[in-house]
Amino acid sequence: MTRTCRKAEATPSISRSPRTLPPDLLAAGVRRLGYVALLTAGVSLVFAVVMRLVAARMGQPPYADVVLFGEVASIVASLGTFALTRRAGLDPAEILDRALVFEVAMGLLFAIEFHSLPSGSGALPKGWSSVAVWLMAFPLLVPSTRGKTALATIATALMDPLGLLVSVSLGHQPTPGADAAIAMFLPTAIACVIGIVGSRIVYALTAEAGRAEELGSYRLVSPLGHGGMGEVWRAEHRMLARDAAIKLVRGGTDVSGRELTARFEREAKATAALRSPHTVQLYDFGRSDDGAFYYVMELLDGFPLDELVRRFGPLAPGRVVHVLRQVCHSLAEAHAAGLVHRDIKPGNIFLSRYGGDPDFVKVLDFGLVKTLAASGADLTQTGLLAGTPAYMPPEMALGRAVDGRTDLYALGAVGYTLLTGLPVFERSTALETIHDHASTIPIPPSRRVTTPIPQALERVLLECLAKEPDERPESARALEARLAEIVLPEPWNRLEAERWWNRNGGQTGRTASVPEPASASDPEGTRVTPPAAAAL
Repeated sequence: MTRTCRKAEATPSISRSPRTLPPDLLAAGVRRLGYVALLTAGVSLVFAVVMRLVAARMGQPPYADVVLFGEVASIVASLGTFALTRRAGLDPAEILDRALVFEVAMGLLFAIEFHSLPSGSGALPKGWSSVAVWLMAFPLLVPSTRGKTALATIATALMDPLGLLVSVSLGHQPTPGADAAIAMFLPTAIACVIGIVGSRIVYALTAEAGRAEELGSYRLVSPLGHGGMGEVWRAEHRMLARDAAIKLVRGGTDVSGRELTARFEREAKATAALRSPHTVQLYDFGRSDDGAFYYVMELLDGFPLDELVRRFGPLAPGRVVHVLRQVCHSLAEAHAAGLVHRDIKPGNIFLSRYGGDPDFVKVLDFGLVKTLAASGADLTQTGLLAGTPAYMPPEMALGRAVDGRTDLYALGAVGYTLLTGLPVFERSTALETIHDHASTIPIPPSRRVTTPIPQALERVLLECLAKEPDERPESARALEARLAEIVLPEPWNRLEAERWWNRNGGQTGRTASVPEPASASDPEGTRVTPPAAAAL
């Protein structure tokens, strides 16, 4: 459990017969594609200029328009491919798939140029064409799977006779006989075989090198999300038929990097110690040889609550009660173990289809977890106030002691958002939002929406949002009991949940939040600077 990719930025993993390269090597392939495209554009430009200068000095007529078209199109296509490799956010595997189209298109352009140039001797055979050189170089430099490489290489080889047909149809070359055609295209056929075989050798060596860059028993498959300091990846176990999510952090040596690494270590240890079915399950954690910290957790099929509300709107009261009761189950165990989550928010609560159960809740991201015995200054010396402003309890905003009731305040704010689709306080900055949580009485949710909200549910949520912890429910178990007693006009049941999931389906969602450097102007960020507390 000591190996990893140095900077995972791409997708699928290696199996016994690799279907794709590991993430790090795919990213390297994209970089090489960029270099190949840029070099191709430069060579095409130099060739065009030099050939025209030579023709002018020798008093030869200018080349045909089709040659000029091929030269310009080659340069444009190459620069466009180079720009594609520099675009952020694109899947490296997808870029390399598009590169195969680039390979074939360039083969046709090279063939048209080559066969439309006048031959010094007037004979058709001209030796090794630019297509043949391209066939050998491109597959060796730009990786792809065996089938795709063979298909693209053969297609590119066929562009050589197609280019000759174009030249013949435009009157630039005579129709070749059988012997002349064989002599002309034999080098291309040889180059095609060399390109396919050589690419497999290079691919196998590259894939073998990638085997040493996996995370323990897991292979990275595809990215689920990324932030300024970390990434979340879909992964697969090399021996077990089990997918997982890997949370990877690239810590630094400065204060913020050390604090982030400490946060991840706390998150892994805290999550591993909890057994509630409504707490995300942790499989493994450790450090790679290059110092990256990672842990492996279950991969869930569904939606984080913030995405659920954003895509489908506010939830029915019965469903809100169903979700909050499950969160209470997770928090009750954590609080009994002396742990406070401190970052309960919709993005850290995942609604999934879990086994045969629809609408199954998992609580994520115990990265800000704090023991009740920890001092108030513990892990806050970096000049940052931890938490999410839109769901920050007053005692956290004011730097006071926290306990389990701190999480209940945030959970009340989550319930408020689930019912209304709105945050408890809508402000333009984090400081204003935190100030409201510390001192402003929230507007009852029933006054902000037209849909009916049961009074008992509204009363429980407003009690959770009380400024003083003593005025909130005394524990997560007590809150769960209060929620269970609410009489709902339309209770949410398993049949309704199954209908919803059958209608809307699910997606393999991220099972962990990703650390992002937050600013004080972002109400949804995870940290704000100390003046937020000082201003209160």
